Parts: sequence; C-alpha cells; structure tokens
Amino acid sequence: MSPFEILRFALRGLGANKLRSGLTTLGILIGVGAVILLVAVGNGSSRQVQDSIARLGAGALTVTTSTTGQAGGARQAGPAGRQGANTATGPRTQARKLTVADARALVDPVGAPSVESASPVVNASSQTTTYLTSSHSIGQFVGSDTAYFKANNKTVERGSAFTAQQVESGLKVAVIGRTVATELFGRVDPIGKKMNVNGAFFTVTGVLAQSGSSSGGFQDADDVAIAPYTAVQGTLTSYGALSQIVVQARTPDAVDAAQAEVTAVLEQRHGTTDFQVFNQASVQSAVAESSRTFTVLLGAVAAISLLVGGIGVTNIMLVTVTERTREIGVRKAIGAPRGAILGQFIAEATILSLIGGVLGVIAGVVGGQFTIVGVRPVIAPWSIGLALGVSVAIGLFFGSYPANRAASLRPIEALRHE
Repeated sequence: MSPFEILRFALRGLGANKLRSGLTTLGILIGVGAVILLVAVGNGSSRQVQDSIARLGAGALTVTTSTTGQAGGARQAGPAGRQGANTATGPRTQARKLTVADARALVDPVGAPSVESASPVVNASSQTTTYLTSSHSIGQFVGSDTAYFKANNKTVERGSAFTAQQVESGLKVAVIGRTVATELFGRVDPIGKKMNVNGAFFTVTGVLAQSGSSSGGFQDADDVAIAPYTAVQGTLTSYGALSQIVVQARTPDAVDAAQAEVTAVLEQRHGTTDFQVFNQASVQSAVAESSRTFTVLLGAVAAISLLVGGIGVTNIMLVTVTERTREIGVRKAIGAPRGAILGQFIAEATILSLIGGVLGVIAGVVGGQFTIVGVRPVIAPWSIGLALGVSVAIGLFFGSYPANRAASLRPIEALRHE
C-alpha cells in the first residue's frame, strides 16, 4: 500500500468522527498556543523591566550615602553583576554626607580618567505645583546640573534644557516630563510659563521626550521636573548634603573602571567607606538572569498543557482502535500488511497533532499582538519552531502505542470482536 493510500485511509478515519477529532486537536492547539504566548509574555516582561532600568542611563553609576554608619561598610555592585558587601570591621561612625565638592572631585582627569561627568542630585519629591487654576503633585522634583540629562538618558523634546550659567546663578528654571505637561498645563504650551512650586515660581524651559510608565510598581518616569540644584537647594531643600551623585562613565566598557576610581577618590576624601556605589549595568545583568528563569518557568508550565494534549491523543487513538477492531480484522484478512495498519494509525495521530500545532501557532502569534496584564508580549521565533516540532513529535510518540496495538491484532480475533 502506497503512502498516499495510507494517508487517504487516515483522513477518512478522522473524518468519520469529526467532533472527537476536533476536540483532540483542540487539546494540542491549547498546549502549543500556551507555550508560545507564555514565553512571549515572559520576554515582554523582561524587556519592560530592562527598558525601565536603561532609562536610568547606560553607563551610569549612582553614589549614595551609606546606611550602615560603619567604616568599610559600603555595599558595591561588583563587576560580575552581583552586589557584594565589605564586612564592616571598624567602629561605628557617623557617615559623612555627600557634597557638591565630592561631585566636582570625581571629575578629575588624573584621579578618575574613566569618569566623564559627576552630577550632584537633590531630590525634592512630591512637590505640589500649580499653574493658574490647575494643580499637580509632581512625583519627582530633581535638582541637578546639565550633565544629568545625558547620564540619565533624558532627551528634551521641546524647548531646551537649562544651561551651566543658569545653574551657577541659581535661576529658577525647570524641564518637565510629559505627564507634568499634560496634567498641569493641558493644551497650553508650557514653554516659557511659570509654575508655582510650593511658593517658588519656576519657568519651564523644556519638555522631556516621553519615557513611558514603568511597570512592576515603579513610579511614572514622565512625572518628573528637573531644575538646577542651586535653585532647588535655595527654595525647596536646605543647602549642603546631596541625595546622591550620578556618575557617567566615558564609555559603557569603562563603567567598572569608573566605579573603582569613584570609590578610591571618595575613600580618600572621606577617610572611610561611608558611601554606596551602584552600577546600573550590574542591575541589568541581574534582572536579565532573573527574567530568563521566569520565562523558562512560564514555558515549563505551558509545556504541561501540551503534554496533557499528547495524553489525550493516546486516549482517543486507543478508543479508535477498540471501535474499529472488526474493520482492522477484515483488512488484515484480505491481505493488508502490518505496515499499512501501523502507518494508518500513526498518520491519524500525527495529522491531529500537526493540525493542532499549526492552529496553536496561529493562536499564539495572534494573541501576542495584544497587551496582556500590562505587558506587551514579545514573540520568540524559537518558541514557534519548538512548539510545532514538539506537537508533531507528540503525534508520533503518543500515537505509536495505539498504532502498534492495532497492527498486532490477529485477524481471527479481530473478526470475532463485537
């Protein structure tokens, strides 16, 4: 019997009970679609988190005051992407605050050749701001210098950023995010307008390009205002201590060298390690590793449903063999070889799995075009090939036992079957 005839018999057998064949195909469809879609959700979630971290700056280091209050107790992000801790051995001391002088000392071509800029940062969060009759509580009101925009990957979309001269003069000017522009000014062009920030009037010089809201509980990245740190210290906070220092390395490859140089300079100035240096690249590496584990977990959960679909194929094919025992006996009695019977039932199981796999791929790809629980799925091409290949393998594997059972029936016993 030719392969074409075997395929024709298989299709006729499946068509004899369309509902049962359709339900079996549905099980494979759900399994394949779930694998593709859940892997896509895992990839999308990973990309969202990494994009949120990348907005802080590709080659940026963040220096903050240590919370241990002990000599030698600063935690630093290591080059391997994990945060290590130097165990404090000295007596408990009062941690010195970071100052503008510290930031300026880090921009030293001799002591820190890998550092491009060091921006002093003063945070005055949740500032109530008004313009005419509108009001808005800004999530992040940041005071810094001109280098802050590059270090934190902030792009001015309209207007312009403030200048170094304005920083030195302490002028009350500000660049605002898209959320602030929308909530506070509405359809009015904010450029050149004065907004009242707790009694101090800041002139808007520019609007930042949209960053997008962060996921996973982070603040809205566009609900921000950036002003000269001198103006913020003079109106909203006190002079002296900084919230942090944002350091920009000259190149992404020089981040680790810049981190070592920053540590050495500040240790020399403070006489102790009373600060913390966080490496954004290390955070990204750790997040990427966790995201891969999360994606694999989602794929494994989806694979279980695909396995259940394969068991369903076995169950249905066993029922089919039982129902068609007499037919098998007649065919063997008139000379049908064992290979023809075996091939027919394997073909039936494989066709069911293949059709379910193709439909599952279509369902997974279509589902990946929609946002799911706030995550934009990212289809992984390898997941499509893997899921489709596994679905065909399931047909061959789970269909082999029923097919072998059918081919092993003795004609005389099969003809006696009622």
